Parts: sequence; C-alpha cells; structure tokens
Amino acid sequence: MSGAVTSSRSRGLNVEVVLIAVFAVLVLAVIWYTLSQRQQELRRSASGLDGLQVWLSSQGIGAQSFTGGWPLDQSAIGLLVLPVYDTLPGQSRPQPRTLEDLLYQQDEIDLAYGVIRKKASRVPTVIVLPKWRSGMRLTGVGHPHLRVDSDRIEALFQHLTGKPGVRLVEPRGAFAEIPFETMSGDALTAVIYAARLFNGAGCIPVIGRREAMLLADCPLATGDGEDRVLILSDPDLLNNHGLRLGDNALIASALFRDLAGERNVVIDYSQDNWLRKPRAAARAERSWADLRRFFAPPFTLFWLGGALTLALFVWRGALRYGPVCAESCAESWAESRGPGASKAVAIGARARLMRLSDQDGAMVRDYARARIAATAALCFGPAHARQRAGQDAFLAYVRRRYPDVAGPLADVLKTIQAAPSRIGADEAIRHVDSLERILGQIGHET
Repeated sequence: MSGAVTSSRSRGLNVEVVLIAVFAVLVLAVIWYTLSQRQQELRRSASGLDGLQVWLSSQGIGAQSFTGGWPLDQSAIGLLVLPVYDTLPGQSRPQPRTLEDLLYQQDEIDLAYGVIRKKASRVPTVIVLPKWRSGMRLTGVGHPHLRVDSDRIEALFQHLTGKPGVRLVEPRGAFAEIPFETMSGDALTAVIYAARLFNGAGCIPVIGRREAMLLADCPLATGDGEDRVLILSDPDLLNNHGLRLGDNALIASALFRDLAGERNVVIDYSQDNWLRKPRAAARAERSWADLRRFFAPPFTLFWLGGALTLALFVWRGALRYGPVCAESCAESWAESRGPGASKAVAIGARARLMRLSDQDGAMVRDYARARIAATAALCFGPAHARQRAGQDAFLAYVRRRYPDVAGPLADVLKTIQAAPSRIGADEAIRHVDSLERILGQIGHET
C-alpha cells in the first residue's frame, strides 16, 4: 500500500515540475516579447532612427539596424551609429508609477559607460545623445518641456570625453539653422527644433561653430586617451522627427557616405558589446615536399603492396574475362563467348516454341547444352569458356578434375541425347533434375 502511495506521489510531483517549467517558459516568452515590442516602438517613434536606415538604403548606402543577439564583424562596419536613450548610464531607471511619471521619464533603455566606450573604441562611431523624454515617444509631439535635463547631458558629455567644462548652448528661436558644407562643396543647412548645441574643450566641430557645435570630433575617455569619437548633441538631425526638416536628410547621406566609405552603416540599439574581431586564418606554407612525404618510408611499402595487388587483380581479371570490349562488339562477344543476355532470350524463345510443338526431348537437349556452357563459363571464365563449352571438352575436364562425377554426367548426357524429340513431361523433368544435381556438385566445388 505504501509503495503505491509513494509511486502516485512521485508521478504527481513530476507533473507539477512540468507545469512549473512550462509556466516559467511562458513568462520568459512574454517578457521577451514585451521588451522587443518596446524597442520596436521606440525605433518607429518620432525619436527613433528607423527612418534614417530607410533613407540611407535608398541613397545606395549600406545601412542596417542591430538589436543584438549575434556577433558583428567589426571589420565590415564603416560607421557605428550609437543612439543613447539613457541620461544616467550605469544606473537602473526608476519605474514610473503614474502617467505623468511615464511622460516625463528621461531614460528609455539602460546602458553602461563601459559598453559605450568599448564600442566607440573599436570602430568609427557617432554617439547620438538623448534629448527627449518618453512623452515624445508616446505622444509624437515635441515641446521644450519634454527635453531631458541639461545637467544630465553635460555630465554625460564629461563621462564620455573625460574633459570637464562642457556647456550646452540653446539658440534663440524655435528653429535653429546651422550651415554645413559637404566634401563636394555643396552648401546645406541643418534645421533643428529647440536645438541643443554644445561647447566643449578638445572637440573639433564638424557641423556648427566651436562656440556652438552640433556634431563634433571629440576625445574618448579610454585608458590610452588616443581614441576619438563623433558626438551628436541633438538627435533631431537624424531621428524620424527631424530628418525631414531642412537639409537634414541630405546632410545625413552626404556625411555618412564620406565617413563609412564602401562599408556598412550600423545603427546599434543593443545593450551589450557584440563587436568581434575577424579571426585571421593561418595560411600554412605548402610545397611538393609535403606531398613527397606520403611516398617516403614506411609509406613506400604500402604503395608498393597496393600496386602489386592492383596488378594481380588486373592480370587475373584479364585472364578470366578476356580483354575489354567496346559497346559495339558487346552483343557479338556475349553470343560467341558465353551465355549473355541475348543468348538467354534466344534460348527462352526457342524453348517456348518447343513446348508449343510438344518437342520436350529437343528442349531438354538444348537445355543441357546451355547448362554445360554456363558451367564452363563458371569454371574457366568467359574468356576461355568457348574452348571448353563443348560436351566432349567439358567431359574431359570433369574426368580429370572430378572423376567421381564424370561417369554419372556422361550417362545423363548420353540418355538426353538419345531421347526422342517427343517425350513426356515427367520424363523430361527427370532428365533435367538428374543433370542439375550433378552440375550442382561441380558448381559448388568450384
């Protein structure tokens, strides 16, 4: 009784474990789906960069979005666009409790300074700093009150560049116009709503003036201090909201084409560093000496033994089956040197005619000749069967090799040859059985 109770309990526990595992998998799937949907909403929103990827691809520039999950070959990346949706990297963002907290939330994705620096130190990178709170993503409406705190952006600048004294500059007016000249000499104008420019030590302006830079080449705060990175203070130059303003789209295509060259532009939304160096394939030097080693001792004996074995097989095959014959003479060879397919068909047709005409005796005589020829081919090979396929030659061979069988075989063949053309079916079958029994002994011993 106790054994039955224990067994039932163990089965119940197994079911519970399976249910718990299934529930855990479902929870993880829901969490993963929620996070992926949140990121997709961010990329498609006014503050996302999906429009930049579409625009660059339409201009013949290789561009792709990356959310993580597999290694990236950093040698194939001409420019890494790194949007930062975190004003306090390294710290977890607080969860909003009310709708107002959600609208004024300043961080969208948690990042870490170490990850940002590692990516920027490996490939040419444009770091796109945050500007808008979550209200911009949720409502699709931009307003100066929805901008993130300026002191957080200045602290972010200082952590990324390692240079103190970075100051944000906010031009007067709703829209700021910043001139830009392309490498080909075209004069374009960037238009930014509620713009945020900056003035920082050690930065070289790319778009804007030294006192008010929109895009600049700045030092990167790494161990060696020699790495540099492009920093974009206002994401409205590239995001879905600002790409359609002024000449922003033309500036983006011209700038990225010059920076990336023939390689790809990757817009990286991932939270980890997935960049990997390509593995250098070691090319071994090869020469004829490597091949000669396979013919040196002790391999010499193996090759010599293989050659002798092949020669023995070829000689024995030629001796037994004769020379190689072309397709044109295959049929004549089969008819003249052994019982081939064409002869078998002819014998079958002749036997049918004999059965229809009640000539069982003649049919048995033909059968005996065919079986003697087939046995000779089995004993001597097709190449020599023609000389031994006759009844007298075969009997001479049997008397020499199988003296115990020679007498019965000669009697059976003599009886078959002396039988009339018209005999009964029982008598014909008796002659065939006697012949097969004797030839079977010769075939098995061969």
